[in-house]
Amino acid sequence: MGTQITRLTRLAAAGLSAVLLFATAACATFSPAETEPDNKTSVPAPTGPINVVASLNQWGSLAAELGGDDVEVTSIVNSTNVDAHDFEPKTSDVAKLSKAQIIVANGAGYDSWATKSMTKTTNIVSAASVMGAMEGDNPHLWFSKDARSSMATAITDAYIKALPSKKKAFQKRLKAWQADEKSLETWASEFTRSHSDLTYAATEPVVYYLMADLGFKNQTPKGYTQSTASGGEPAPADLQSFQKLIEDKGVDVLVNNTQEASDATNMITGAAGRADVPVVDVSEQMPKDTDTLNAWINQLINTIIDAVDPSYGCEDATDGNANSDDSSADGAATDDANAQDSKASTGSSTEPKYIRQCKAATSSDSSQDSAKADASNGDSGDASGNDQTDSGK
Repeated sequence: MGTQITRLTRLAAAGLSAVLLFATAACATFSPAETEPDNKTSVPAPTGPINVVASLNQWGSLAAELGGDDVEVTSIVNSTNVDAHDFEPKTSDVAKLSKAQIIVANGAGYDSWATKSMTKTTNIVSAASVMGAMEGDNPHLWFSKDARSSMATAITDAYIKALPSKKKAFQKRLKAWQADEKSLETWASEFTRSHSDLTYAATEPVVYYLMADLGFKNQTPKGYTQSTASGGEPAPADLQSFQKLIEDKGVDVLVNNTQEASDATNMITGAAGRADVPVVDVSEQMPKDTDTLNAWINQLINTIIDAVDPSYGCEDATDGNANSDDSSADGAATDDANAQDSKASTGSSTEPKYIRQCKAATSSDSSQDSAKADASNGDSGDASGNDQTDSGK
C-alpha cells in the first residue's frame, strides 16, 4: 500500500512537471514580445519640392504656375528655334526624364520621346490622354481652352497625390488659375459673338484649336492641309489653289507658323503681302517674352483681333487717352471701381490678367509721352543741355 502511494505521488509529480513544462513552452511560443519583435518603422510623409519634367515649355509653364514653390519644373523643349516634331533628346534630357516624379507631356505623337525613359514610379500627365486624342489627330492641344482646363486639373491631381500635405495650397492655385482662365475666355467669347463670319487660312494647322475657339472658319485648301499635316510637300495644284485664295482675298487673315518655314510658306506669305491680307505669325513653342501659357494665348488672341478688327474693344481706350489731364482723376476712379468689381467676381486680389490690349491706346500714350518730353526739353535749354551731358556719360 505504501509502495502504491509512493508511485501515485511520483506519477502526479511527473504529470505536474509536464503541465508546467507545456505551459512554459506555450508562453515561449506565443509571446509576441519575444518571438515577433516589432521591427516596423513609420513611413515618413513625402516632402517637396516635387521633381517635374515637362516635354514642352508651354506645358511646363502651366505646371510651374500650378505648383508654385512646391515643385521644381524643367522643360526639355524650351525654345522657338527647335522643331519639336523632329526633336531628339540628348543624354542629359533622358536622364532628367528618368528621374522625374511627374512627367507632363503632350502626347498624340508629338513628343513620344518623352515617355520612353519612364520608370515604374513615374506618374505621367498627358494632354492627349486627358482629351482622348490619338496619334494622327492635330497634336497642338495647348491652343485648346478645353485641353488647358483639363490639364490644369489633371496636373493638380498629380501634385496632390505626390505631396498630400500641400493639398490645400495646390487647390488654391488651381482655383486662382481657373478664375484667370475664365476672364480670358469671357472676353474672347465676347469678340466671337460679335464676329460670326470670320475666315482664315494657315500655312500649317498649328492654331487650329485656337481659331476654332474664336469662331473662325478654316478655308485652307484641304489638299494643302493634308500634305503639311503628314509632313510632306504640298502638290503644285494645292499650292496654286492656296495662292489664288489669298490673291482673291478669300480669307480675313493668314496664320503663318514661323517654325515651319519653307519655299511654299514664303510664296504664300508673299502673296498675302501683295494682296494686303493680314498675316499673323505664330510659333509652336512659347516665346521668351511670355511668362505663362495663358499670357501667351492672351497675346495671340490680341494679335489676331488686331489683324481683323483693330478697333474692337479699343474705342473707349482711345477716347480716354484723348481727354484732358483734368479727366485723369475721374478715369482713375473708374478704373478703381472696375478693379473692385473684378475682385468681387473672381475672388482675386488683382485685376484680371487676361484682357484686350489695344495697340491704338499704346500708340496714343507713346505719342503723348513724346510730346510732353519735347515740351519739357523746350522749356529750358540749360536743363536740356545738362540732360544730354549726363546721357553722354
